[in-house]
Amino acid sequence: MKFYSYMEKDFKMTAITMAGLEGVLVDELRKLGAQDVKEGIRNVSFKGDTGFMYKANIALRTAIRILKPIKKSKIFDEEDLYEAIQRVKWDKYIDVDGTFAIGAVVNSKNFTTNSHYISLKSKDAIADYFMHKYKKRPNVDLKYPDVKIHIHIHKEWLTISLDSSGDSLHKRGYRSATNIAPINEVLAAGLVMLSGYKGEENFIDPMCGSGTILIEAAMIANNIPANINRKHFAFENWKDYDEDLYYVIQDALLKKITSSHFKIMGFDKAPSAVSKAKQNIVNANLDEFIGVHHVNFFNSKKEVFGKTTILFNPPYGERLNIDVNEFYTKIGDTLKHNYHGSTAWLITSDMQALKNVGLRTSKRIPLKNADLDCRFVKYELYEGSKRVKKDFESDNDA
Repeated sequence: MKFYSYMEKDFKMTAITMAGLEGVLVDELRKLGAQDVKEGIRNVSFKGDTGFMYKANIALRTAIRILKPIKKSKIFDEEDLYEAIQRVKWDKYIDVDGTFAIGAVVNSKNFTTNSHYISLKSKDAIADYFMHKYKKRPNVDLKYPDVKIHIHIHKEWLTISLDSSGDSLHKRGYRSATNIAPINEVLAAGLVMLSGYKGEENFIDPMCGSGTILIEAAMIANNIPANINRKHFAFENWKDYDEDLYYVIQDALLKKITSSHFKIMGFDKAPSAVSKAKQNIVNANLDEFIGVHHVNFFNSKKEVFGKTTILFNPPYGERLNIDVNEFYTKIGDTLKHNYHGSTAWLITSDMQALKNVGLRTSKRIPLKNADLDCRFVKYELYEGSKRVKKDFESDNDA
């Protein structure tokens, strides 16, 4: 067994996330044991060793990918870019007979070309490095590369990183059946964490679709690592991959799984959604923790005892063949009359329709769902809701 990994120095890494989830990711990284955690825009930088890089990929719920920077330099034009990339000892990371792929993000006045062009320019620099040294070069494989390289240009700074994740970390490995416009797993986990739910009360998603929010909630409630069902991470192809260390890290995370005894329930009025959700829940090995029922939320009432978090992503836009305003009015009425003593959260991109809920929000968090600007809103549903009290007072005034 190799022990060098335990002794190595910490290095800097960057976790990419979605707009609005940076603070959640900071908390996750600190709890996991990251050093020197710094919040950025749609990213959080931190320090850790190789074992921590493996751990971050397996356990983080709100990270999309984990990058390991290998070079940072100032560049002003494409020639500088080419030279900077050529100065990396690429044979340390890629075999001459291996494969690689490049992704680029460019945010600089000095580079007006698109990021695809920057990727091609970077690819040429790496290919030429190998041709010069070995008279042959690794191939590009966009689908299953041995090494995925990330080029980031911000103003005059170039950062070259290795992508340790590969496929985006939202691809947890449990979703085989999807509904129309399913919510991204990273966003779903972020919503559950923003709500403050930790598994110490009941949880209901009353419009559960293919079950993503329920699955992420159950994994949070039972402290199950987010990517435990995933088949592959990019770092497994790296030259310095330490398989023994990977299994030590994975086992340590599995030992921390707990068992929540509160109910986690989903409803959907579409039988097809219910069966898809059930299938995904089985894939995630969570069928003993989550119950899904063929129920129309508007005909339902709270049937569980005690504190309850209700959290959902109501269908929107092209997913609705009904009057949106009426739909949101019904959401408000159902919550107000049938779910006393609960806390409700919903995410929507329809700020106008939201007004029809008719309940006072106690929190409004701006988020993005794909390209849509959204609000994640909270309603405290007291034993007698504020709206009911107000109606009662105005009756008395009359």
